[in-house]
Amino acid sequence: MIYVYPAESRHSFDLGWLRSSHSFSFGNYFDEENTAFGPMRILNDDTISPKRGFGAHPHSDMEILSIVLDGDLRHEDNLGNVMVTKFGAVQRMSAGTGVVHTEHNPSDTEDVTLLQLWFDPEQRGLEPSYETTSFDPESLSGGLLPIASSDSVENSVAKLYQDMTVYLSKLKAGTNVTFKQQPGRKVFLFVIEGRLKVADEKDATILLSRRDSARIVNETALKLVGDHEADETFFMLIDLP
Repeated sequence: MIYVYPAESRHSFDLGWLRSSHSFSFGNYFDEENTAFGPMRILNDDTISPKRGFGAHPHSDMEILSIVLDGDLRHEDNLGNVMVTKFGAVQRMSAGTGVVHTEHNPSDTEDVTLLQLWFDPEQRGLEPSYETTSFDPESLSGGLLPIASSDSVENSVAKLYQDMTVYLSKLKAGTNVTFKQQPGRKVFLFVIEGRLKVADEKDATILLSRRDSARIVNETALKLVGDHEADETFFMLIDLP
């Protein structure tokens, strides 16, 4: 089954310095029917103004992944990590027993746009940790590039302490990629830019536009096609238990 969540169904707000859309319950927004998808708890689509950001705040027992789409994001935490990340790099923080951090746009003139994702860890009480890993943006074209995974074996892939993998992909109009899934697992799709056609095993097709998402269960093969009305489609696919 494929359940579509249009972009406009998200909870969106504009604080001036922060423009954000939440795909799941978060902060002051709560919907008891939209609190999780498997271990996935949060997908926030944030744009932060220059020289603004989130002050020091704590987290615990959560896998937090930040994917910068445009601009620069500065991270600092009480573990001693300080890093500025841009497109082509990923920040992963395992909050574990507790960590305090800040997120800030260091630019004087440019916004930063990012996706922040939260997942339950497989095990509570882990030692807190942080890493920044990088990927070649050219490798996104025509395939599914893993950028974070529980099966991380290369430095370019962030290590997640949950049985899951996050992929990014860019498809030219009319090109496609197939994702095969193990029975009993879930898929979360999110279109960052463009339009994506998604066909299930019976060739039933849905169309996802910019910032639309889909939550998919009981499907073992998906055909993903870049729609002809978009020169290129940029999307995220997450394989979840």
